Parts: sequence; C-alpha cells; structure tokens
Amino acid sequence: MRLETATTISASDIYRRLLTYVKPYWLVFIISIIAMLVFAATETGLAAMMKPLMDGSFVERDLDTIKFIPLALIGLFIVRGVANFITSYGLGWIARNVIKNLRTEIFKSLIALPASFYDHSTPGQLMSQLLYDVEQVANAATDAILTIIRDSLTILGLLAWMIYLNGMLSLIILLTVPAIAFLTFKISTRFRRISKTIQGSMGDVSHISSEIIEGHREVKTFGSQEYEIKRFDKVNQKNRQQRMKMVATDAISQPLIQFITVLGLSVVIYIATLPEMLEQITAGSFISFVAAMFMILTPLKRLTKINGKLQPGIAAAQGIFALLDKKPEHDAGTKTIERAQGDIRYQNVSFSYSHEKGKVLEEISFHAKPGQTIAFVGHSGSGKTTLVSLLARFYPLSSGQIQIDGIDINELTLVNLRQQISLVNQQVILFNDTIANNIAYGQKQHVTNEQIIEAAKAAHAWDFIERLPDGLATQVGQNGVLLSGGQRQRLAIARALLRDAPILILDEATSSLDSKAERHIQSAIETLMKQRTTLVIAHRLSTIEKADQIIVMHDGRIIETGTHAELIAKDQHYTELHRLQFQEQTDVSDN
Repeated sequence: MRLETATTISASDIYRRLLTYVKPYWLVFIISIIAMLVFAATETGLAAMMKPLMDGSFVERDLDTIKFIPLALIGLFIVRGVANFITSYGLGWIARNVIKNLRTEIFKSLIALPASFYDHSTPGQLMSQLLYDVEQVANAATDAILTIIRDSLTILGLLAWMIYLNGMLSLIILLTVPAIAFLTFKISTRFRRISKTIQGSMGDVSHISSEIIEGHREVKTFGSQEYEIKRFDKVNQKNRQQRMKMVATDAISQPLIQFITVLGLSVVIYIATLPEMLEQITAGSFISFVAAMFMILTPLKRLTKINGKLQPGIAAAQGIFALLDKKPEHDAGTKTIERAQGDIRYQNVSFSYSHEKGKVLEEISFHAKPGQTIAFVGHSGSGKTTLVSLLARFYPLSSGQIQIDGIDINELTLVNLRQQISLVNQQVILFNDTIANNIAYGQKQHVTNEQIIEAAKAAHAWDFIERLPDGLATQVGQNGVLLSGGQRQRLAIARALLRDAPILILDEATSSLDSKAERHIQSAIETLMKQRTTLVIAHRLSTIEKADQIIVMHDGRIIETGTHAELIAKDQHYTELHRLQFQEQTDVSDN
C-alpha cells in the first residue's frame, strides 16, 4: 500500500516544498548558482571566440588576435573547470544534507506514528520510501537543478549571442520553442504517472524480498520455493514493464525534440548560405552563429532527458511528504504520575479497528487492585491482546474509560503512561545488539552491569548467558536469530524485570519455553507479581491457577470471572477450556 496525499498536489507545489529543505544551505546554493552563471557564460564565450578566430586569424591575419586566441582558450577552460567543480560539489553537498534531513524526519515520523498506521502498512513499502524514494529525491535535488539552471542559462546566453549576430536567423530558431515546450509538458505528465507506478512496484519488490528473508525457514520447510519465485517474478516483471515504459518515453522524446530543433537549424543554415545573406554576414560571424546553434543541441538534449530524473523525484517526494504529513500518536495528556500504585479500572470499554469490521471488544469492565494478578483466557480472536494493548494507548477507545489510580489514561502523557508499564510479548522482539543492551533496552544509561546480571538471574537467563564465549557482550543477531526461542523469551522477561514498572503485562510470556524452563521462570514471575499489578494473557491455564481473578473472554465479551477454584466449580466455559487442555496434555504424555 503506497502512501498518497488525499488530494492531488501539483508538481510545482511539491518541488517548492522540496526546495524548503535547501533553504538552510542558501549560501552554498547561491555560490553554486553564480558558478552556473560563470559556466554558462563560458559556453557563450566559446561560441563568441569563433568570430575573432575566423575573422582576425584567417581573414584579416591580425597577429595580436592570433597570439591572443590560444591564451584566451586556456583561460576560458580553466574558468569553466573551476565553475563546474564548484557547481557539482556545492549541489552534491546540499543534496546529501537534504537526504540526511529527510531520512531523519521520516524516521522520527515512523517512530511517532500510531499502531493503526502499521496495521495498514508493510515494512517493505516503508523501507522502500526511506531508502529508494529518498534517493530519487536526491536526483531531483541535484542533477535536475544543475541541468535546469545551468543548461537553461547556457541556452539563453547562446541565443542572446545569436540574436546579436543576426536577429532574423535567431527568430527561426525561436519559432521551434512552442513545439518543444508542448512536447516537454506532455512527456513530463507521462513520466510522473509512470514514476508513481514504479515506486509502488519497488515497494512490492522490497516487501516480498523482506518476507522471504525473514521467513526463509518456513519457505523451505513447506516447499514453497517455486511459489515464492513466481510471486516475486510477478512483481519484478511489473517493475520491469513500468521501467521499460519510462525508457520508451525517454527514447522517443529525445529524438522528437532534437528533430524539431534540427529542422530549425537546417532552415537557418539554408537561409544563411543564400547569396544575399552571405553579403551581409562575415565568415567569422557565420561560423560563430553556426557554432552557437550546434552548441545549443547538447544542453537542449540534457534538458529533454531531465524528466527521467525530475519526475521520479517529484513522485517520490509526494509519497514522502504524504508520510511526513501523517498525524503522530494523539497525546493531549498533561498529567504525570511519579510511580503508579497499579490500580487499574476498565469501565464499559468498547473498541473496533474500523467501522466495517465491527466491534472487537464490547462493554468490558473489570477492576485490578494494586498488586493483584488478573488473567485473561479464551480462544484465539477473543480480544485478549487488544484489551491489554488499550492500556498503553496503542489504540484509542471507541467508548468507555480506562483509569490508572483513578486517573483517565488519556489525561496522562504518553511517555509517563508507558513508563508505568513493562511488557513481555508473545512475539519477542530483540534488536541486533548485545545481550546486555537488549536487557537494558530503553534505560541503558540508568542501569549498571550488576543490575543487568541480577535481572538475568531472576529471569533464569544467566545460566545460558555465562556459558556463552562473550557473555553479556554476545551479539544476538537480527531479532535474536542466534538464540533459541526459550532464550529469547528469558531475555524479554529479564528486560521487563529490569524496567521495574508498577504494571506488568505478560502476553503468553512462557509460550516458547519447555516445561522445565517454564517452571523456573514461573517462580521468578510469581516473585515479580507480588510487587506489581499484573495482566496476564495465558494459553497454558496451569500458569494462572494462582491469579487473583481470571477473566474468560469470548467474541470480545467477558463471559465469566472468578478465581480458578470458583470457575471450576461453576463448570461452564472455563471448565471446558481447562478440561480440553488437560486432555491435550494427557494425550501428549501418553504418546
């Protein structure tokens, strides 16, 4: 899914906004523009030197002119080279700074965007924007500006010299301008439309590639290599087709524009060589005029090709600005709590991800007193994970209220609210860093090595950590790929222990552990729970038998509440879940 603006924005508006990123570097930009002027002047100067070279050296045989011309040519090309270096380096320096700033803004935006944004976006598409699209903008910000300004100035300078030499002949050249302008406009429109499609297809290529890289074990296990190759080939082929449309448009446009220009040049040469015209123009003036005409072709050719870089850059910038314009997480909270007591109250809470999908949670109410453990059980899709996600304000409530210590969570600042919560998720997220940095994630500057070791021991992770050659300095790999599932889970628990927040959320925190490891960690978790209010989402009912309250959910509603003993005595939904799980465990042990 590509990110687009709600309304169609003109290319000029997008480019003007892009140029605001150049504004902080205005001094270097002005110096680059001056260098462009100098470079353009040397082009005109080179054409102008043809006149004294021919008239003074070969016709009049003026010795001073003969001596002057070689020195002037050397000086002209020295100035030209210096001007070209200043222009290229200056604009390149500006462009890389613009790219750095844009990437920083995109990254900050991605961090600040709400969870709902990520529900409708793919990592591949976002990575494509952060990496590929920003580079397209770089081309628009450097090569495009360089070509448009420098080559336009060069053409204007050469035209001015041609008008000075012979106004009538120059008028014939100028008659081709409307046709070229119209053709360029039509090409620009097509380039921009194709560029948007190309960027969308690049995002698809990136998305599928990242899926295969992350899920390579599943692909091989299920023998889906051929299927994935075909899926990738489909989006890769689409990308190739769109690229070829761009190549075809570029290949057709250049000869057409050059043909129109050459028609004008041919007419000029024909008229200039008529006997009556030859009587009015010197040999030097004629050669200088013709040289200027042919020198115009090169910058004109570059201008016709610039659409290939400019339009993709504008299309990329449109997507980037659409992302930057996305609203960050709403945070109107003004209150803070030093350390919450952990009194949590849900009052008639309802929630839906979208109107079309209907309510995921409906009229949920419960009260967790400080230090209590509240467990949530139910079949997959009953709304358990969504329920605890609302506590950290990952999503806004549809209706109802959630309070911590009697304060509506919407009145607390997001940072302060989340400081009160530790989370151990079912899908453990580890970063490509050391074990120590993963345990101390988010608070590295506030904890000592001894505290990290203490948390690791409490989570029963220290046993395997100290056996590793590098201990706490061991790199865990991308998302902890170098560790087992149980080891990753223990590090996540150690991270939650070290955070020492008054509210703990355990979303099937022991799901990746074997029974022996689970017993060790369960004792550590029970110790942790005595000092905190804990919300537990449990698949293994044996882990929550000591919970102060068990809430049974079904289709987004609470259908039973009570302690383990009370629910078993009721012999209803919870009892059925317990019986089924006990039967599954018996069948496994029998086998």
